[in-house]
Amino acid sequence: MRKKNFKERCEKRRISKCEGVCRTYDSIQRVYVDKLVEDTSIKSIRCNVPLVGLELEDYTTDFVCVRENGEMMVRECVFRRYLTKPMTVKLLDMSRA
Repeated sequence: MRKKNFKERCEKRRISKCEGVCRTYDSIQRVYVDKLVEDTSIKSIRCNVPLVGLELEDYTTDFVCVRENGEMMVRECVFRRYLTKPMTVKLLDMSRA
């Protein structure tokens, strides 16, 4: 989860399961996107999708994936030190919804 206008260094990559350019902002995202690409049950991946329809619309989710059976799944990459922060917990709950 990041703010929409996140101003830090990012790595832009073209991956086979993503239509546009996939932007990763840290090592966790880079490693996880490689795992998603290798997973044969994943049909497509969208990176940095805005959280729309919620009270905090200026945040994005890390990955929205569609499986071969049509099931959607949302994946977030968070460092352990941030898991106990109240805002992180709130954003994870919003992302799940």
